[in-house]
Amino acid sequence: MSATATVPATRAAARPSGAARVTFGRLLRSEWIKLWSLRSTWWVLPITVVAQAGIAWLIAYFGTQEFGEGGIDYTITAADIVGGLQFAQLAICVLAVLAITGEYSTGMIRSTLSTSPTRTPALLAKGLVVVAVAFATGVVATLVSWAVTYPVLGEAHRVDLGLEMNQRILLGAPLYLAAIALLAYAIGALLRHSAGALATVLGLLLVVESVFALIPWTFFEKISPYLPMSAGSQLVFTDNPDAVLGPWEGYGVLVAWGVVLLAAAAVLLRRRDA
Repeated sequence: MSATATVPATRAAARPSGAARVTFGRLLRSEWIKLWSLRSTWWVLPITVVAQAGIAWLIAYFGTQEFGEGGIDYTITAADIVGGLQFAQLAICVLAVLAITGEYSTGMIRSTLSTSPTRTPALLAKGLVVVAVAFATGVVATLVSWAVTYPVLGEAHRVDLGLEMNQRILLGAPLYLAAIALLAYAIGALLRHSAGALATVLGLLLVVESVFALIPWTFFEKISPYLPMSAGSQLVFTDNPDAVLGPWEGYGVLVAWGVVLLAAAAVLLRRRDA
């Protein structure tokens, strides 16, 4: 009789009546707060906007000066407006990597995973927040880039928003940054070390892709278009009939890179100690 009375009491102590159940929505809110509590977030995001908008202004200013002096007939496209995207992505990579590796370096990851015993929801919640912030930053950076180049281009070189290609490029810029953030976050979750993850991400995007593009071997020529940046960049390039992948096909390849690596990180997270 006493044993049966003890079990309910123990369960009641283990799960207090007023305790809040951990849901995916609560995990998202927690990860949102943690991301904005990092100092790196507050300097990386402005750098992203300034880098993209600054390069866009330089392209617009010096481009129009050169075309005006040389009498060259050249049409400015939305690709010129988002010309600083390749620099902006580097800052986004830093944010995405530090969002996950920073918790491993401080040991906070143990507290994070303790709230989600299955671990995968915590990983996905943090990744979703990082991707959402990267997308929102890309929207702001694209709008600022448009604003700073608008008075410089003037009526003669102003981008025609009626063209489907220009619409796709302007929409694709924040989508591209979001996919790059997913890729960097997944690599950070796999390696769990800030320096190693950053070196891997930047090496993959800048070094490996450049080397593959330069080596005149058939194997590298076949593989090169399917590397992350080469594939995803098609979304923010002007139409190229000779490209192996179309704009949305290339973007799909970039997203697939991030999804596959994140899935691998989720499997390893359940098997490795925090």
